[in-house]
Parts: sequence; structure tokens; C-alpha cells
Amino acid sequence: MKVKTIPEDFRVDELTALLPGKEGDHSLYRLEKNGWSMVDVLGAIRRIWRIEPWRIGYGGLKDRHAITTQFITIQKGPRAGLENPGWRLRHLGLVAEPFTSKHIEANRFQITIRNMPPGTQDGVLSTLEQIGRWGLPNYFDDQRFGSISGPEGAFIAKHLVKGDFEGALKLALGQPYSHDRSSQKKEKAILNRLWGDWDALVRDLPKGHARSLSDYLRVHPGDFKGAVARLRPELRGLYLSAWQSALWNRSLAAWYYAKGSEVTLVDNTSKIGSAPLHIDLSQAALEELRTLQLPLLSARSKPEEVEPTRWLWQPILEAEGVTLEELKVPGLRELFFSRGLRPALLEPAHLNHEFLEDELHKGKQKLLLRYELGRGSYATMLVKRVQRGVEAANKIG
Repeated sequence: MKVKTIPEDFRVDELTALLPGKEGDHSLYRLEKNGWSMVDVLGAIRRIWRIEPWRIGYGGLKDRHAITTQFITIQKGPRAGLENPGWRLRHLGLVAEPFTSKHIEANRFQITIRNMPPGTQDGVLSTLEQIGRWGLPNYFDDQRFGSISGPEGAFIAKHLVKGDFEGALKLALGQPYSHDRSSQKKEKAILNRLWGDWDALVRDLPKGHARSLSDYLRVHPGDFKGAVARLRPELRGLYLSAWQSALWNRSLAAWYYAKGSEVTLVDNTSKIGSAPLHIDLSQAALEELRTLQLPLLSARSKPEEVEPTRWLWQPILEAEGVTLEELKVPGLRELFFSRGLRPALLEPAHLNHEFLEDELHKGKQKLLLRYELGRGSYATMLVKRVQRGVEAANKIG
């Protein structure tokens, strides 16, 4: 079973009720991209139009390895579009406020799973029926942890919380990522080899963000906090959310393990460790899961958000060597962990499927899945659940 064989195999469209008009301080745009990360597209837009980062609003990052349609706003933005290889920006009109995640009503997905051997249909149908009955765990999936090299990989945010700004910066600029392009691999090799020799880095690095930060440290030696403050805003937020999301996932996994015989689990090893999936639940466990909301841990969290589930997350923070009150970045007020609650259960809407002949794999089938998810939920969790369900059915068979 293969996912994302070609870009057309993974499509996501952002759905919003925000309607553009002829008045407002913010230009609304529809962004279509293929093979680009949102961070890279935003960087390109800023460079082309010379836009300050704070003027851009968006609701989500979306998968780089997909065809995506989403929305952004630019305060006092050009009433024009842009088109580059891999992405296109279309001006829709004006709105009164910047676009944020609150404007996303849902995300609509169309996903193709290929290279399915004959005889897998029963396993797929059984799994989809289970998903319709019991839903899925609402984990953050691997895309959230792009800055992490594996279960033992270092979280940049943990260094920030500890006040280790040099360690955080070195990881942010030089930590390898599985999807790095050859030019990025070369740049990171230079950074890691010459780290601390800012003159040499300014000389050898290509023009770009890493060289600009190296030049800042050449002029301001030792001011790693100042260099971190100059990281691209959307990247700084990603570093914090990656660790916070990992803590959330571990809290949900702890809930599953605490349920014992009330749940039947299948293993699911994510990029940051175990994230078990349920294939059966007692009625009591299902009712509890449907009402369970776990906190996005932050020093800013309110007592009513964190106290009901302290028994889940407290041991996790203790293992990390931090307290709830320490989940902040010392000395950088503009850089902070978000706060709030996230539902533990993911229940896809309008889920339907279709089996077709796989034109790319002779004698095999492909499965076309269509469904909608609320903002912040990961479509790949459903794909993984289908894969694990088929594997379990094959073992039984």
C-alpha cells in the first residue's frame, strides 16, 4: 500500500465562510501550491512584494507533499496575484481582519492509496466501518515534527525553554531533515562544520536566512538570543508547537494505556514514539473519549484547562525535566506557547470511498478516500488507521 506516489494522490482544500468584498484593510488571496511548504511560499511572497511578516495572516501550513488550496491575507496587500512554478496566488477581494485558523470551517481531503493487492477490500471496509463507529485518536501526525530527526531527536523548543539559545539556533539551522533538498543538505553541512566561525560562514554560505543570521552573530558575537529573535516568525512558532504537540500526543497515549482491557489497540510508531490506535472500545471508554479534551501545555494555561488531566501530563513533564510554569521562553516575550484544549477524538465527516484500478501498478487496485476534518486535525491519521486495519485483517486471515 502506497500513499503520495504522485502529487495528485493527496489533495486538501481549506473551507471557509469568510467572504471577500470591496472594503477592508486586508487583501484576501487563494493560494494553490504543489510541492512547496507554506513557510517557503510565504518567504517567497514576502521577498517578491517586500512584505513585513506581521502583515501576513494564514490559518494552517498544510502538507508540503500535496496539492493544497488555502487562504491568506496581507494587510494593505497588492490587489494582484502571483504565479511561480509550484504555487499560484489569486487575489479575491478585501476583508476587515486577517485570516487565522478561526476562519477555517473544515479541510476537505481527497487521498489515493495505491498498490493495494487483491483481497484487501474486506479489511478496508471493516476498518472504515470501525472509524465511522469509534472515530480516531486526534494525534498530531509526523508532519508536525519536521524539525525532529526521530524519537530521540532534540526539540528546539526544549532548548529555548532552558535558555540554551545557541543550542536552539544550531538545531534550527543545522539539524538534518529527511525531506531536505540537496542545496539544504549542503548548507547544513557547512553550518555544522564551521559553527562559531561567523566570518567563514558569511563567506561560504549562500545568500539567505542562515547567512544573514551568521552575519548578525559576526557583528554581535555571543548574542544567540538576538539571533533566535531574528528567525523567521513562522519557523519560531513551529519549533514551539512541535514540542507542545509531542507532549499532547504522549498525554493521549497515556490515556489509552491507562484504559487497559477497555480498549483494543494496534501499534502505531510515529516519528516521536508510540501513538497507539484503537480498533475497539468499551461503551464507557468511547463516551469518555468523546468528551476528553487535553490541554496544549503552556505557562499561560488556565487551571480549568489543565487540572482535570494533570494525572496524564504531569508525569510526562517530570520525565522531560520541566514544570508547567517553565513552559515559556525566557527573555523573549513575543515568543510563547499557545494555550487551549484539543479534542482527543477525531470523527471524520462525509467519509466515502471508491475502489478503482490502479493505473500505475498493474494488477493492483487503488482506494480513493474523500472526507472532511476540523481544523488542526491530520488526514494522515485516517490513512494510517486504514493501513493498520488491513494489516490486522491480513494477519487474522
